[in-house]
Amino acid sequence: VAPKRASEEVMNRRGFLKFAAGGTVGLVASPIIWNTLYDAVYWTQNWGWIPRIPRGDSTYIPTISKLCPSGTGIRVRLVDGQPVRALSDPGNPLSRGALTALAAVETQLMVSPARLKDPLRRTPDGALVAISWEEAETLLKEKLAEAKGSTACISGDPTSTINELLSSLVESRGSADFYFMPDDEQAALTAWDAMGGLGRLGYDVDNSDFILAIGANMLESWGTVARNRKSFSAKRPAGQDARMKFAYAGPVQNNTAAGADWWLPCRDGMEMELALGIAHLLIKTGHAVPSAGFDDFKAIVAEYTLDDVAELTGVDAARLTEVTRALAQAEKPLVLVGSSLGAGGGAGAVMAGIAVNMLLGRVGKEGGLVNLPFPSPVVAGASDYRAVRKRNLVAWSQSVASGEIKAPRVLLLYEANPLYALPFNSGMEEVFAKSGFKIAMASFLSESCAKCDLVLPAAMGLERFDDCYTPYGSGEVSWCISHPLVKPFYNSRPMGEVLIALAKELDVEVGVKDMPELLYKKAYSLGADFRKMVETGAVFQKKAGGAFSVPVYNAEAIKVALTLKKETTPLNLVPVVVLGMGTAQTGIPPFATKIIMEYQLAGHYSVAQMNAATADRLGVRKGSRVTVRRGEVKIPALVDIFEGVLPDAVALSAGLGHTAFDQFSRNKGSNIMTLTSITREPGTGLPVWSSAGVSVDKV
Repeated sequence: VAPKRASEEVMNRRGFLKFAAGGTVGLVASPIIWNTLYDAVYWTQNWGWIPRIPRGDSTYIPTISKLCPSGTGIRVRLVDGQPVRALSDPGNPLSRGALTALAAVETQLMVSPARLKDPLRRTPDGALVAISWEEAETLLKEKLAEAKGSTACISGDPTSTINELLSSLVESRGSADFYFMPDDEQAALTAWDAMGGLGRLGYDVDNSDFILAIGANMLESWGTVARNRKSFSAKRPAGQDARMKFAYAGPVQNNTAAGADWWLPCRDGMEMELALGIAHLLIKTGHAVPSAGFDDFKAIVAEYTLDDVAELTGVDAARLTEVTRALAQAEKPLVLVGSSLGAGGGAGAVMAGIAVNMLLGRVGKEGGLVNLPFPSPVVAGASDYRAVRKRNLVAWSQSVASGEIKAPRVLLLYEANPLYALPFNSGMEEVFAKSGFKIAMASFLSESCAKCDLVLPAAMGLERFDDCYTPYGSGEVSWCISHPLVKPFYNSRPMGEVLIALAKELDVEVGVKDMPELLYKKAYSLGADFRKMVETGAVFQKKAGGAFSVPVYNAEAIKVALTLKKETTPLNLVPVVVLGMGTAQTGIPPFATKIIMEYQLAGHYSVAQMNAATADRLGVRKGSRVTVRRGEVKIPALVDIFEGVLPDAVALSAGLGHTAFDQFSRNKGSNIMTLTSITREPGTGLPVWSSAGVSVDKV
């Protein structure tokens, strides 16, 4: 049941706040109604390329999804040895029977005609033509040998041990330019370091009894989504008393807000100010655990009074007081901070969120913030995970664009699509233009693949050995193995095996002869049973260690981060991320098109949602054609009226506007990343782009 639309007549601020205060009541039939939508993505469309299900016995094999960013556990149904459906896996201790839209389409996308079928090489006339694997591997070896130290690599899968092979190859050429695509963990690690954290920041969601998610769309796109949903529903059974309360702060009533007990309509980009306002109320009412730097922190938050924070953030003062009181009264509260896009957020907001958890005494405690160790490399010559996490892809790409550093002679992409996923001023277009030879390893022809000189068709998750190590958002160390259930479709190959063979050809000692041996070494380093994990789909788990070495309220770092200049524009852009629309690496899965709603995409147009008061001020109504503009960039859209959007904001769905992939992705709406722009966070220097200002013009 979708949230009801209000009438198109003007709603003033008082009316909006009344909607926000009670708008979630009755909006959903159950707290996790969206889970029931996933059945729509199974074999319900009758496209000619869908294979017939063979006759034979059914078997069910537990494994993990490599399409889903958080490694959702799945049971794959095989009929006569052919994978035909991905089901939820109640026996998986991480996802516990929950299933995401991406994990659900794992088997179907394997047979998609949009998959890369052969290696492709760019010819002198600019076309990409099919070549043999022998030619591709020879070319790959030659180019890497010639490039030597002038090699860079971008990975879009930070959970895979394949990254160690990639970084070892790059390091062996004399380069340290191995990067992950930006995500929320980048800001979290910077914040965690600043506040005294020793390792990776973890969140014990399972054992919390009150969660306040500030900007973190945890039931749709933040952290371990499947596990978050399962924890949420398990503690909030329909028709029974809830064992966990939940509040969400964000500028639009998305799926996470619709399932929350409290939605705090907070302006995008004001997450830090909201957290400091909560800190002010906690200290004022005596809910404060002091530590080093407390007095300086207290002096900062003294300026963030209830009325001032309500004005800055748009959150009603009474509602903010109510949520803060409930937070303080909970036994095991937990505050999460994230960005609406899952990347591009600043460390300052996360620091403020950590400080609130410190005030509540929720650091290193069950149901609170936890410290997770960094994984130790098992591949010879691989980069240290912590070091890679500290490298900043956007800072590097902007330096290449400006000419400050030279572009690499060889650029490697592994399951990454930076040309689509990053803002226009990231410098990535210039990196592609200036780099010598560009190589992509992917399963689908993305926007970035289309600009490469050599494209290698990668086997998908059910066709290869791979793994998933502790996705960001976890509350414990976890490790899962993906193993091949079927031979690779078309002419694709497992990239791990290709990289190991390449290392041997280049005389790079990686210490393993194949992917099973690599994963066995990983299991040994963790104390896991490799054979059991492969045969039964078991998951290795280990509880988090200690908390801070010296807990500190880093008031100076927070104060500096607060000086980030906010844009003054007529409207704020509010991105809405839904996993059903795929990722930058997958495009829109054709089997998920049925769960894309008319208020997200209408024909070939993106839909701009706004409340009635904003629409009235702009002189538009439901169905009006408009352009959403930022500087010289304009995207067309159709208006939809929805009172679940803050005043003076326009909500647009992410994941649209592809120019590559297939007919289900190409020319469907617009890519909202073209409307974002990068600035640098004071103090940390992090590139940030999660908040953007736009204007809307009637056509």
